[in-house]
This record gives sequence, structure tokens and C-alpha cells, in this order.
Amino acid sequence: MIVSNIEIIPGKRITKHLGMVQGNTVRTKHLGRDIMAGLKNIVGGELVGYTELLNDARQEATDRMIEQAKSIGANAVLNVRFSTSSVSAGAAELFVYGTAVVVD
Repeated sequence: MIVSNIEIIPGKRITKHLGMVQGNTVRTKHLGRDIMAGLKNIVGGELVGYTELLNDARQEATDRMIEQAKSIGANAVLNVRFSTSSVSAGAAELFVYGTAVVVD
């Protein structure tokens, strides 16, 4: 499966447009990560636990989008975009979407 944030794939021709596909996940903060984040706020630095959480969420949402694309016969997803939003206190959604196509 080709996944790209551009609208075309150089050297490939889009033969069929299948529409928008999407994937999402909602994640909550972990108490242990919150404690470590609080400590990091004092001394500064990267919040590694949150970085890992976001990386995992991004991968899970992307995998779900790819599965949806495969289920409708796509072999590529183009113009992929990510979005995040707060769902409730301590919970956030990571949303990914793109255009499912068939390329030669």
C-alpha cells in the first residue's frame, strides 16, 4: 500500500478514485506518564511517554485507514492528513484521512 501526503505519485497513473478513507483512535493519559510529565515541567525536556503515546496512536490510526482502503480495493492512499482533537479531559483523538485510489 502506497501512503503519501502528496496528490500524485511520480511515475504512477491514477486509474480509479475510490473516495475518502479514514482511521482514528482515542487515547487517554496514563497516571504514570502524568507524574513523569509533571516532573519534566519542573526541569524541562521532552515528554518521552507522551511522544511514545502519540507515535503509537498515529500508527494505529494509519493502520485503520489502510485497512479501510484495502477493503474497497485501493492500492494507494494519497493526500494523507493528520488531525488531533480533545475529546474530554485527559482524552484526545488522533484522526487520519486521505483519498483512496488505484494506481498503475
